[in-house]
Amino acid sequence: MEVLTRSQARIQPLTAEVGAEVRDVDLEHVDDETFERIRKAFFDRTMLVIRCDEPLGPDAQLAFTRRWGEVYITPYVKKLDGYPEILPVVNWGKAKTVTEAWHSDATFQPEPPGIAILAAQTLPAAGGDTMFANCCAAYDALSAAMKKMLEGLRAVHVDTVLAKFAGVEDPNAKPQSHPVIRTHPVTGRKSIFVNPLFTQHFDGMSREESRGLLEFLFSQLTKHEFVYRHRWQPGDIVMWDNRCTVHYAVHDYGDEKRVLHRTTIAGGKPV
Repeated sequence: MEVLTRSQARIQPLTAEVGAEVRDVDLEHVDDETFERIRKAFFDRTMLVIRCDEPLGPDAQLAFTRRWGEVYITPYVKKLDGYPEILPVVNWGKAKTVTEAWHSDATFQPEPPGIAILAAQTLPAAGGDTMFANCCAAYDALSAAMKKMLEGLRAVHVDTVLAKFAGVEDPNAKPQSHPVIRTHPVTGRKSIFVNPLFTQHFDGMSREESRGLLEFLFSQLTKHEFVYRHRWQPGDIVMWDNRCTVHYAVHDYGDEKRVLHRTTIAGGKPV
């Protein structure tokens, strides 16, 4: 990846396989050329950390989000007052945390979200890190024989967590079958597309028959060399490509206040 050293929008990799850090950019006044550099870095690296001097307001976050595509409305959960597109991610306590597990978002839907953007508003004194893993790199590291075996396989994704946690019944929620190897619509890269939180079994196989291979794939996704652990700083914007990453929110900050504002971009049907 090219390391950009110009005074505006300095971009550099975070690890060998995942993430890039963006500095010296005003997200409220991003020209088209700078935005294209940020966009390229995002798709090359699967996630970005954008360092800002102060928390991004909701109007500025929505304006930046809309430059990436169609805004996706997250189901079930309460939105920010006056901003139905913005989901406040707050501390509900460790016992009620559903994201303290490796996962990609809402793969139980026919068209899971494509991009997620989190803007830090209030952070605990310490802790609250978020980990990200590059599913394209995990796929690239498989043997040729394993890649061939996985081609054409599909897996069944079911929501057994979020709707129950939100206390709602979704009559439209049905198990979704998605390809195990997904091709990215922008980059053309292939990635492993299974979800430790929502994938139950391979299409046409029982859970028992599926267990061994699924456990191998879950483990492959989260090998240390494919993972970046983000330590939040005030004003941080963190965004990831939900089509080719998994993430894990560490809840180690007790009852301290932690507020992130989330916006999301639609992702289309996995192929």
